[in-house]
Amino acid sequence: MSGVLFHLGSVRSIHNASVLKWENLRNLSRHIERVINRLSSKESLRNRLRLVASIEAVRLLALQECSFRGHDESTSSLNGGNFNVVLDSFKGLNNEIKISIDKAPQNAKYNSPPIQKKLVNILGNKVRAMIRDEIGDSKFVILVDETLDESNTEQMAIIFRFVDREGSLRERFFKVVSVTDTCSQTLKDKIITVFTQYNLQLKNIRGQGYDGASNMRGQINGL
Repeated sequence: MSGVLFHLGSVRSIHNASVLKWENLRNLSRHIERVINRLSSKESLRNRLRLVASIEAVRLLALQECSFRGHDESTSSLNGGNFNVVLDSFKGLNNEIKISIDKAPQNAKYNSPPIQKKLVNILGNKVRAMIRDEIGDSKFVILVDETLDESNTEQMAIIFRFVDREGSLRERFFKVVSVTDTCSQTLKDKIITVFTQYNLQLKNIRGQGYDGASNMRGQINGL
């Protein structure tokens, strides 16, 4: 018995350390690659959940035509803006969403203003793709108006009217384009860019509608 104890040694002996390493090696679930994969999979699910929550918040606010930002979006604010309020509501309904957002790194919360803008742009592109598919090869009317936004940036709104495949008349708001000025050449170039981007043919235009500004309707310099 004493010989066996001498062979095994104390708890911290080389023998016992080797036995422990051997047991760990035999236990596949404790292999480092398995642990990393398990943690990576869990983190991926949390990342996906955070992103889905942000997408749903953006989709809801865009559908209801609500503003996103708040005057004070600090953690101590009583009203941090509609986007943050909607996310907080999601967190209150689902504990997994709460954990995934509250424990996320600062650079991976998917709720910053640039991320919000990217998500809005992605959703906008999907809507425009659906409208383009709805137009198909039909003839259409283009309606154009220019206006200023809250920051006094010149913008041009583009709307299409067309008859869809079922014979119904449709009018679709398509896009708002920022412009450096409202001279006819600038507006024309922007319209051509939109047509090229979405493969719309100028030859299919059967009508044009603009506001009453001289740069829109002038016989010499008008769009």
